[in-house]
Amino acid sequence: MANLMKKEIKTTFLRLLEERPYHQITVKEIVKECGINRNSFYYHYADLPALVEEVIDEEIGRFVREQNSFSSMEESLTDALSFFREHKRAAYHVYNSVNRDIFDRYLMKNCESVSIGYVNSILANAPLSAEDRQAIIHFNAYVCYGAVTRWLESGMTYDLHEDFRRMFQLMIEPAMKQQGMTVEPLK
Repeated sequence: MANLMKKEIKTTFLRLLEERPYHQITVKEIVKECGINRNSFYYHYADLPALVEEVIDEEIGRFVREQNSFSSMEESLTDALSFFREHKRAAYHVYNSVNRDIFDRYLMKNCESVSIGYVNSILANAPLSAEDRQAIIHFNAYVCYGAVTRWLESGMTYDLHEDFRRMFQLMIEPAMKQQGMTVEPLK
């Protein structure tokens, strides 16, 4: 019963967030839409930022559990950011809210997860020091974070997947070839 109520609260919150900015949504409105009382909401969540954080943490967990292959950096990043595609307006509203720090942590965690998985997969047998491997992971995570932030600031007006594909084609393939590594063509 408690899990169903939490799911209903989250679903209602996301629906409202698709309709309007975060600062225009209240606990009162959520509980009215869910048909529950305020105490039920506060039993599960301390406040709206706690609700946002749980929704985002669940998305990170879902991605990490479902990610099976890191054959392509841009495909993995696109998968990691599926929440943005599914809830474009909601993501944009949280991004432009006072709780942007929660959003930024979510974005960086996903970018780091993808970068770690990809580097450990594609460069598993590469003769790299631990420091070089970590530098590559950090670099890729920062590129991902910056690209998504730029995309959000543009109002999500262009194809982010294509942007990732091109960036990694231009950056990773030449760097690997320079190190004498075999490169599978990126999709």
